[in-house]
Amino acid sequence: MTTPPTSSPQQPESHGHSHSHGPAAPVSLHLRKVIAAVLIPFAAAVVVGLVVLWPGGAPGHERTGVGFDRQTQQGKVTQVEKVNCKDVNVAVPPTGDTSTPEGREAVNSQKGSCKKATIEVTTGKDKGRTFSEIIQPDASRQLSEGQGVVVAYAPDAPRDLQYSVTDVNRKFPITVLAGIFALAVVVVGRMRGVMALIALAASFAVLTLFILPAILQGSNPLIVAVVGGGAIMLIALYLCHGLSARTSVAVLGTLVSLLLTGLLGSLFIGWASLTGNTDDNTGLIHGLYPNIDMSGLLLAGVIIGSLGVLDDVTVTQTSAVWELHQADPDMGPRRLYRAGMRIGQDHIASVVNTLVLAYAGAALPLLLLFSIAQSSVGTVANSELVAEEIVRMLVGSIGLVASVPVTTALAGLVVSADRPGASAKAGRSPVRGGSGRRRKR
Repeated sequence: MTTPPTSSPQQPESHGHSHSHGPAAPVSLHLRKVIAAVLIPFAAAVVVGLVVLWPGGAPGHERTGVGFDRQTQQGKVTQVEKVNCKDVNVAVPPTGDTSTPEGREAVNSQKGSCKKATIEVTTGKDKGRTFSEIIQPDASRQLSEGQGVVVAYAPDAPRDLQYSVTDVNRKFPITVLAGIFALAVVVVGRMRGVMALIALAASFAVLTLFILPAILQGSNPLIVAVVGGGAIMLIALYLCHGLSARTSVAVLGTLVSLLLTGLLGSLFIGWASLTGNTDDNTGLIHGLYPNIDMSGLLLAGVIIGSLGVLDDVTVTQTSAVWELHQADPDMGPRRLYRAGMRIGQDHIASVVNTLVLAYAGAALPLLLLFSIAQSSVGTVANSELVAEEIVRMLVGSIGLVASVPVTTALAGLVVSADRPGASAKAGRSPVRGGSGRRRKR
């Protein structure tokens, strides 16, 4: 007879215990207020920054016809025929000097069989117009019949020289690859994958509609990067992971790490006297828009480049701490921090190695040139082109490494503040009679 009454009061307690272990266990009202007190002003500042700095489109300029600043149209190769290189007047040094790479290349080109490609312009006011392009046998880009190409248009040149092939058309294979990527994300991630794709589209929208035009309009690149990066961070994290205390902790960890990255980047870019104007593309940007702060643009690139990796690390660390707490609710903040850091140390080791290899892979042709020149490591590292990448990599990596203890500590403090006993007391406080009966039993 005593069994039913004994088991009956236990059910509310077991329900409260299972609720505190659920994946959506809320943090206390006080902690939610603290998190909101930090994040709401930050989000408001981002919105104000977007409104104040919104560019309304990139400023116009007179095209120079150099590099990416050329007018382009689409074209198609309609015919390819073999011709004798001598018959099409392939350039040869007047003296026949073969002591230079250019001279040897020009002399060797006459020994082979060239190709004469006929290209039809398929877009623009000159649609249907054709022109010819001579392709040398050792040219890196060979054209084939039916191939789509991008043609550059020079309106001030003589009519026969107004059009030239500048690149091949890669839109279709890139579109197919993007479709495969999106399908893989949705199949594996399901609804989370869909939200990740939406967040990715929103990130590109902020980048192309706000960050790039605002910098071209003359706004401070650092401020633009902070505002735009903050918008991307808030949109991406909350869209992908939901509006919760767990996501908010990841946002806070990312924010602190980004601030550290920005401070270190500003310090060392100035200390190392990096101008940010190191190649033809940055030189063209500076020539077209001389008011742009190129060193500030470099710092903005460091911040935006760090953001994507930081999101991954902070979300992973926050989720790890949350899961550790779910597995053992009695773990205090110190134990949670130590356990979370053991996970984070493995994450740091793999991600930092990934970053270094990614930068090295991107700069491989440049490193090959230095190797050919037999330059010392010190000489290579001291050149601005390489020093810029070194500073970018190391500053980003320091921010990445710092994000692990910062985010782990924040997550440990937040999640451990909700003790099961506190939750149970909060749930029982309105029903004093029931708690009194339990004490008597």
